[in-house]
Parts: sequence; structure tokens; C-alpha cells
Amino acid sequence: MAGVAGDRRIVSEGAGEPATLSEVAYQRLRADIVSGALDAGKPLRLEALKQRYGLSFSPLREALMRLQSERLVFSTALRGFSVAPLSRAEMKDATETRILIESDALRRSMRNGDDDWEAAIVAAFHALSLQAERQSRLSGEVGAVDMHAMDERHYQFHRALIAHCGSPRLLDLADQLYVETQRYRLPCLVGRVAGTPARDVAAEHQQIMDATLRRSEDAVRYLAEHYRRTADIIEASTVWPSSA
Repeated sequence: MAGVAGDRRIVSEGAGEPATLSEVAYQRLRADIVSGALDAGKPLRLEALKQRYGLSFSPLREALMRLQSERLVFSTALRGFSVAPLSRAEMKDATETRILIESDALRRSMRNGDDDWEAAIVAAFHALSLQAERQSRLSGEVGAVDMHAMDERHYQFHRALIAHCGSPRLLDLADQLYVETQRYRLPCLVGRVAGTPARDVAAEHQQIMDATLRRSEDAVRYLAEHYRRTADIIEASTVWPSSA
């Protein structure tokens, strides 16, 4: 590899920017956990991960420690690392904590936000709506590319809402909770979940956006209702372990 000997930077796929091997390991492991490619409870043995991702033990171990801090991976002294099991209590706790954090961040952003903040929200909503429309026209199962695009645009919309809260710590906490709830929430983003009522997610996001741009407290209420509605659908549609 060109450059200083021992440099562990590579170019990540599609990003055009250098990334450490541990970051690549983290992104790939995280994507496979969130998408369900690595099942809940599955042991994460370093030798198997080395074969799967073509990476050495050191970046894989760093990635696993990072994912453990995000509650996506568990570890025990005797069994090593494993994918965190699905937990109804964990999902509901993360959802309610997310509501607390983002409600405060949204109120602050509505106080501090300027024209650029408003424009960013509108642009993010438009991108999210276009992807939702595109997926509604698809027949059959949603592919990985569209699933990733939908999740990314959903994240960008919710991040735009709170971007002007003025607190990096609140934004970091919001990001952490987004990750913790992502693997529970993803099926709700890519289409109707079997056995649950029809839901107009685009209308829910527009309702949040419109109230936010009016600087109305209703925006906070709509955001909380949106998250709790998703949590209710997840709870009703997920096959939970008996101990969850």
C-alpha cells in the first residue's frame, strides 16, 4: 500500500475518501447485523469473520468493540462476541429515550433554525419522498440498494430536523439511538409489514416537517407519535425470543 509504512487507510467503496480498516470492518459488520444477514444471537468468531470480510483480526476486534458500545454486539468471557439478541424491552427503551433526546433537540432547532435549516429539511423530505415513491412502484422484494437508500434518506430527514440544536452531544446521542433501533425499524421503512394496518409514512413525515417549519410545538408531538407508531408495529410484527 502506497504511503507511510504501516498506514492502515484504504479507500472505502463509493465514498472516494480514505477510511481505516477498522472503519471498513465496522461498516460491513454493522450493515450485516442491521439487515439481518447476521442473525440475532449468532456467534461472531474472529476466524470466520476474517474469512467473510477478508480483514485481519485487529480491525475486526476494534469494530466488534465499537458495535458492543452501540448494543448491536454482546460479549461474554467464555463465549466471546455474538450478535445482540432481539429484545422487546430494549427496543421500547431505545425508542422512548430517542423521543426524549430528539424532542429536546427539535425544540432547540426550532428556536435556532435559519433559512438554510428550513431549506435543508425541505430538501431532505423531497429526497425521502422520491425514494418512497420509487419503492412503491417496485414489484416483489425490495433490494439491498433500495433498502440502503431508503434508510439513508430517512436518517438525513430526521437529522435535518434537529441539525440546529446547537449541541454536538445531543446529535451524537441521537445518532447512537438511531443505530440501536435501526435493525428493528428497517422492515417498516421498505414497505408494509405483513399483518399490520396500512400506513402513510410520507404523510407522517410531511406532518412533522410542516409543523417544524411553523415552529410549532405540534412538531414534537407528531415526532413522538411517529416513533411510537413504528415501535407498536415492530412489537406486533416481530417474532420475539421467549426471554425478550
